[in-house]
Amino acid sequence: TVEEVKKAGAKAGPADERAEKAAASLYEGIGKAVRDGKIDDAKKKLKELKAKYSNTTAYRRARKIEKELEVIGKPSPKAFEVEKWFTTESAIDFNSDTPTLLVFWEIWCPHCRREVPELQKTWDTYKGKIQMVGLTKISRSATEEKVTEFIKDNKVTYPTAKENGDISKHFNVSGIPAAAVVKGGKIVWRGHPGRLNDSMIDGWL
Repeated sequence: TVEEVKKAGAKAGPADERAEKAAASLYEGIGKAVRDGKIDDAKKKLKELKAKYSNTTAYRRARKIEKELEVIGKPSPKAFEVEKWFTTESAIDFNSDTPTLLVFWEIWCPHCRREVPELQKTWDTYKGKIQMVGLTKISRSATEEKVTEFIKDNKVTYPTAKENGDISKHFNVSGIPAAAVVKGGKIVWRGHPGRLNDSMIDGWL
């Protein structure tokens, strides 16, 4: 929040405090623009934040959003290749005008364990209208058996597969859970899956 950013920067002194305050305001504007789907506006504000206030707490916080915005508008991967399917294999075509929702997650991540089952509602609502796939690298303490068990216990029916990390890298995924939407061979959205809503998806259809 703006208050947290202000508080974190307040110790630096009056001049720095003014910079932190201005930067925090820009940071809030970036967040709002992203939530409203105004990506160009978000990119413009982020560019200003980086140019004027790169030493602030607000910009350090904004780096995650920066990584997300960097890939929007870029071409999707040329091909969709996975190592293993945990559900029925699905033919994912990034060049299709049908939106493709990708969800990046790991079994050991508590936020992922909450978001992945929630996304089943999205699949139930839009099955047949969108392509959707959950992707995991099976990192840290994860095993294929644990993933299979989790999918079964949480009644996850949307396509889920194991990837080797190349897809995550293409979409600038550094923290999880993460999500992306591809349409017509271009990345049209990147962010936290919890920020997705029906009106956004309807806009891509």
